[in-house]
Amino acid sequence: MHNTYHRVGTGAHAVLVLHGWFGDAHAFAPMEPGLDGASFSYVFMDNRGYGGMRGAAGDYTVDEVARDALALADALGFATFSVVGHSMGGMVLEKLALQAPLRLRKLVAVAPVPSCGVAFEAAARALFLDAPGSVAARRAIIDRSTGARLPASWLDWKAAYSWASSDAAAFAAYFLAWSETDFSGEVKAARPQLPLLALAGEHDPRFDAALMRRTYLAWYPRARLEVLANAGHYPMNETPLALAASIEAFLQEK
Repeated sequence: MHNTYHRVGTGAHAVLVLHGWFGDAHAFAPMEPGLDGASFSYVFMDNRGYGGMRGAAGDYTVDEVARDALALADALGFATFSVVGHSMGGMVLEKLALQAPLRLRKLVAVAPVPSCGVAFEAAARALFLDAPGSVAARRAIIDRSTGARLPASWLDWKAAYSWASSDAAAFAAYFLAWSETDFSGEVKAARPQLPLLALAGEHDPRFDAALMRRTYLAWYPRARLEVLANAGHYPMNETPLALAASIEAFLQEK
């Protein structure tokens, strides 16, 4: 049984979309009106423990999400496809580039966690460890990751959305997976030749342009960076149409 998913479009270019720690298959809904469904078939997958996969058993690792993504692509008959990965999904995108490079067309890493993981100061790590059991901790993380500049009502909504759309155990395990996993040595050795667009929000304090230059742009010979104006860590919510335009402009390039 493959993972649950949400599909937009019927175009010939298949695009698998992988959500982040605070998302699920419907987390990209605000940008869907801006997608070209005649040219692309977007498939938004639920990770185990999220959305339609709540209650699904698993190891909740980056490798498992990548294997599930390939299984879903197989089930849908996608011989080749592009991948969009947000945050934690960006790390999964890198794993896919190692596991199935000949099947991938283009990669779009949105405010991504790089394959080296993330080092946290003690206080920040404690906040993230609290998040599986605390809506308030989730809200605080969302506020910080968007530059402490967005409406309180939206922060409340985003935290509640995350709480309702994920299992606490899976949420906790995925934090350790994306923060502590490090397969950057494999990426550096492979130097994947896939076209890659790294998108960083100008107000994202952690996954910023400098981090993208040290990681994705250094490790992927065909990578380039674009900074999304007026966005933090959640451009699908903050600047959805601009995000859709950037993704599709890149995917449509020859």
